[in-house]
Amino acid sequence: MATPKSTAQRDTRASETSAPSVAAASAGEATETQRARRRQWGAERRSEPLSIVHPRPTTRAILWARVAIIATIVFWAYYLLTTIVRLFVDTPRPDFTFTMEAIGYAIVVTFLTFSALMYLVARLGSMYRYQSHVRVPRGELDRHFGNYRHGITVLVPSYAEETHVVRATLWSAALQEFPELRIVLLLDDAPFPTDPETLRVLEATRALAGEIGELLAVPAGRFQRSVERRLDRFVGDPVVTAADVRDLASDYAAAADWLEKMAEQEEVHDHVDEFFVDQVIMGLARELRLSLLALEAAAEGADFPDADQIVTLSLRLARIFTVRLDYFERKKYASLSHEANKAMNLNSYIGLMGTSWVTGHTAEGTVLRAAVGDAVGDFTVPDTEYLLTLDADSLLLRDYCVRLVYLLEEPENARVAVTQTPYSSFHGAPTRIERVAGASTDLQHMLHQGMTYYNATFWVGANAVIRKKAIEDIVEVEEVGGFEIRTYIQDRTVIEDTESSIDLGSHGWTLVNYPERLSYSATPPDFGSLIVQRRRWANGGLLILPKFWDQLRERRFRRERVRWSEVFLRTNYMASIAWSSFGLVFLLAFPYDSRLLSPFVFLAALPYFLAMGSDLREAGHRFSDVFRIYGFNLVLLPVNLAGVLKSFQQMLSGEKIPFVRTPKVLNRTAAPALYVIVPYLIVAFSLLTLYRDINHQNVGNAIFAAFNAVATGAAILMYIGLWNSVVDVWLGLLNFLYVDVKKPKRPAASLIDPSAPVDWQGILYHGDRRLNRDSRTSRDRRHRIGVR
Repeated sequence: MATPKSTAQRDTRASETSAPSVAAASAGEATETQRARRRQWGAERRSEPLSIVHPRPTTRAILWARVAIIATIVFWAYYLLTTIVRLFVDTPRPDFTFTMEAIGYAIVVTFLTFSALMYLVARLGSMYRYQSHVRVPRGELDRHFGNYRHGITVLVPSYAEETHVVRATLWSAALQEFPELRIVLLLDDAPFPTDPETLRVLEATRALAGEIGELLAVPAGRFQRSVERRLDRFVGDPVVTAADVRDLASDYAAAADWLEKMAEQEEVHDHVDEFFVDQVIMGLARELRLSLLALEAAAEGADFPDADQIVTLSLRLARIFTVRLDYFERKKYASLSHEANKAMNLNSYIGLMGTSWVTGHTAEGTVLRAAVGDAVGDFTVPDTEYLLTLDADSLLLRDYCVRLVYLLEEPENARVAVTQTPYSSFHGAPTRIERVAGASTDLQHMLHQGMTYYNATFWVGANAVIRKKAIEDIVEVEEVGGFEIRTYIQDRTVIEDTESSIDLGSHGWTLVNYPERLSYSATPPDFGSLIVQRRRWANGGLLILPKFWDQLRERRFRRERVRWSEVFLRTNYMASIAWSSFGLVFLLAFPYDSRLLSPFVFLAALPYFLAMGSDLREAGHRFSDVFRIYGFNLVLLPVNLAGVLKSFQQMLSGEKIPFVRTPKVLNRTAAPALYVIVPYLIVAFSLLTLYRDINHQNVGNAIFAAFNAVATGAAILMYIGLWNSVVDVWLGLLNFLYVDVKKPKRPAASLIDPSAPVDWQGILYHGDRRLNRDSRTSRDRRHRIGVR
């Protein structure tokens, strides 16, 4: 953090109470018309977020939640007994086809019912947590962090993000109240792009850290000097006067004024910008105004805060505006991993923490080596007790850090490795697909809270506070090309946070979701970008499942109590996409015997849909969104299947699946033609099934087929669009027909052409790099590299 220049107090106060023009702080911003997305019919009108603290569930709501679980189990069991078992009893010698059909149908129904049951169980767990949660009072947080000395490093991995998106994320982290706060933007873009526009955006993103730090330096300087002045004031004279209280109140007024002027100068183009201004900036300003109101009331009365409270409240202001920001690019260093995924971006920086490093220049590029002994390195990466990982498209509310670190430092949480608030969606989405995807995100927030009740928490990577000591327990170290590569967060799958959750559990650590809404993350606004995200989410769970079974054996060997609810919830979380997708395919495509259908199948699923509708309404959405989510899942069926099949491919090949970033573009991301065509095929096949079932008077199957045809057709119209479908299929056809003529690779001149200049640096650093590439004679090799 830069130290502000020393000026007269009078002049300093005049400049500090006016916020600079932060709206134009970042170069390379998109134009006003580009940033605004056209609002669709049926989009979300309400943009106000939900309360930070969840409403306390009533006893009646908890009772009905228990009834829903019991009803699901009873109706499922009754169906198996009265339909499946009865059919076998009534058919003494069933043929092979009917036997396999009945068993297959029973298995599909059982797995789908199990997933519905796990939803209801997690939902009940969330109710228990919301009912027992008591928010830590502000005064307790102030007391705990009054003389706090530990630090936290916020790591923001970013790849090809828009500058204004990263800027908002960095501001939400920079305004966190914490004693030693350090923010590092981990840029994963190519460090030396040749495209001028790409370079311009990269330079603008690099400049963000310095710009935000410069803007915060002025108020930080004022409030730091206020702390020092008050510490000197109360030495030997701890009696607080009304003048002391009014002086502190003036600081709170100045801080609130600074934030409010910043909010006024921000440009609001969409619902995310609105959230950033109203909840991040103005939310903090409103909280400071509330403290100001209390101080003014105390100054008017005869009862003042004591000297320690005055100093603590003063420290709070200094910590809000004091931060150190920097950026780091791992791809500038040949000695760090360049694996194309977020996990290794984080691992590369975490592996540098707590060490002084010396840079060296080789033929391969710049490398980092740890400084030996008392040698002074070129730079040192500070170490901190806690890490906060934050996606570049996420926003934190004002007291995220202090509340989550406070939880980690409670004595009973000494073995908690990771705590987080599973992110919620930004309300007020301008597109229909973003609205329904946001609704499913808000349901996931609730389910993750409930999973913590059963000790089945999974790390959700958009944001998390991590105890660094815990990930040091699970680090894997390997030598690659003579350099040490440290892997804290596994990158074997693209859902790296899920696998790391299992690793932490194997080492005796636990994870906890904090039962408040303190973080928000962007939802893909179009079908093309949503495909990338959901295909990534569907990949990897099956690969992690065996590691979970190994963890269970280890925990039971240690005599730990493992509840079945935890086992079921974790298994469902990792594998339900696989069995739900294949089960839905069988229900859609296979002409099951009408005798296998029963009203009790519908009754077993009814509590799930009723509970989901109620939860959607509690989360600010509509009860009818249940049907929209069902259609939404049907059009995403091929996407989920593709992710699951990728898992099987990885099982067989053993290769890593590359991490594909979710596109965030101003216009629309084109969807692969296959994922557009398959939903139309689902509609066509459902209509064919409807026609066939009507002819065979198979009423149950006919109703199911008609519902699927309507739900999928409506989802195509709302979430993909007819014209967009034509465009995406046409683009897919062109890409299929177009063949890019690849230029033949030219061998390195110094290894082939005797007349070319000799790459002496490469020869001395690498030696003979051709030894592993061909079997030519040593004489021929010597001749080609210029050795006599």
